[in-house]
Amino acid sequence: MHSSSLNRRRFVGTVSAGAAVLAAARAEAATAPAKKFDISLAQWSLNRQFFAFLGRNRGGDGTKLNPQDFPVIAKREFGIEAVEYVNQFYRDVVRDAKYLADLKKKSDDAGVRNVLIMCDGEGNLGDPDRKGRITSVRNHVKWLEWAQALGCHAIRVNARSAANLSYGEQMKLAADGLRMLCEIGDTYDLNVIVENHGGLSSHGRWLAEVMQMVDHPRCGTLPDFGNFRGVAKAGDVTLEYDKYLGVYELMPYAKGASAKSYAFDDAGNETTIDYKKMLKIVCA
Repeated sequence: MHSSSLNRRRFVGTVSAGAAVLAAARAEAATAPAKKFDISLAQWSLNRQFFAFLGRNRGGDGTKLNPQDFPVIAKREFGIEAVEYVNQFYRDVVRDAKYLADLKKKSDDAGVRNVLIMCDGEGNLGDPDRKGRITSVRNHVKWLEWAQALGCHAIRVNARSAANLSYGEQMKLAADGLRMLCEIGDTYDLNVIVENHGGLSSHGRWLAEVMQMVDHPRCGTLPDFGNFRGVAKAGDVTLEYDKYLGVYELMPYAKGASAKSYAFDDAGNETTIDYKKMLKIVCA
């Protein structure tokens, strides 16, 4: 794939997931105010193209991208030197040691840093059944192994429980599963970070309280600027949690941040998120 086959302007205008990891942003702001944020590209930003390669049609223009080429694509097409992987694109090769070694070599050869792996579809860490929580924890171990082999600092997980349970009960269950996973993650020298990603995890205060309950140095958050939706309903209307409040509540536990973009004006400013306001919160 070359620049002509993946239009940068179209990519930026349709990016659907976080494309920035602001690791230690507040510390950097204090010690080197002129330093720009370290930017990483989330693989989900190109999910339609990667799914197309795997034979799963998610729309798009038919462009197919090989998931193993992701670090090369990030560097060559967008000039981004750090990447965040999505486990969904590697399920069929997760036990293939050669594939993993080749992926690591491609990132090394491209001079691209592997930041984290976003893990979905591995069960609910807050499952009401303790056996279910343990199964989910075990399901994540293979991605800890991948993250360690790739040189990542973390895996991103979901703090999901059963929606019919109370606010407090879901919190206790999610915290229990996260704590178990963090204890294993510590043996890999890896962090376990939670994104606001649906359900009560999109409620900033709830997820912050989960962090307090887990109380483990390996556990943290990945505040996503755009994922504060579907927390409550009023009739047929889904209410959105205030995104600025949510990021503010999650930043004390953050080990990075995920920046979304939906639409831009002619000057290149994102029109649905006040980035100046948001970055002031991140750097506070």
